[in-house]
Amino acid sequence: MSNQTSTHAHTAELAAEHAPRMQYAKVAPEVYKAVIGLEIAAKKGLDPSLVELVKLRASQINHCAFCMDMHSKDALAAGESVERILLLAAWEESRHFYTEKELAAIELTEAVTVLTEGFVPDEVYARAAKHFEEAELAQLIAVIATINVWNRIGVTTRMVPGHYTPPAAKKA
Repeated sequence: MSNQTSTHAHTAELAAEHAPRMQYAKVAPEVYKAVIGLEIAAKKGLDPSLVELVKLRASQINHCAFCMDMHSKDALAAGESVERILLLAAWEESRHFYTEKELAAIELTEAVTVLTEGFVPDEVYARAAKHFEEAELAQLIAVIATINVWNRIGVTTRMVPGHYTPPAAKKA
């Protein structure tokens, strides 16, 4: 038995899968399609790897296991390294793994996602604006807002992680 198979079998024994509260896409198909449309529009022109890092970081903050599962797999499919995915939760202590532009996007993601002070600090916005052209920054803000919508849907409806396969892997 491979190490990966052993880990999956062991995990399945430890935690019984919980049932989702609802099938959101079936119950609210127009809303679901609208959020998908927003997501598609939001990520246009942005680096796919950066988009996945942003989605993964927001999902970590929001404790959305379904989205963490999905976006870690999508990040790998986009060519992201396992090391950078694993260290993303501790990006402040592992800054050397990310570019200044990525760090600005990650920091903006945290500020927009948490909003603990009720606003995005000027210095965080300024750092992002330094690395992204205005139109690109607008797209990034939309990506952050959209993943937060998905996270809230996923956490509230208890979407079950572990069953997602990236589109590229489905074709193989």
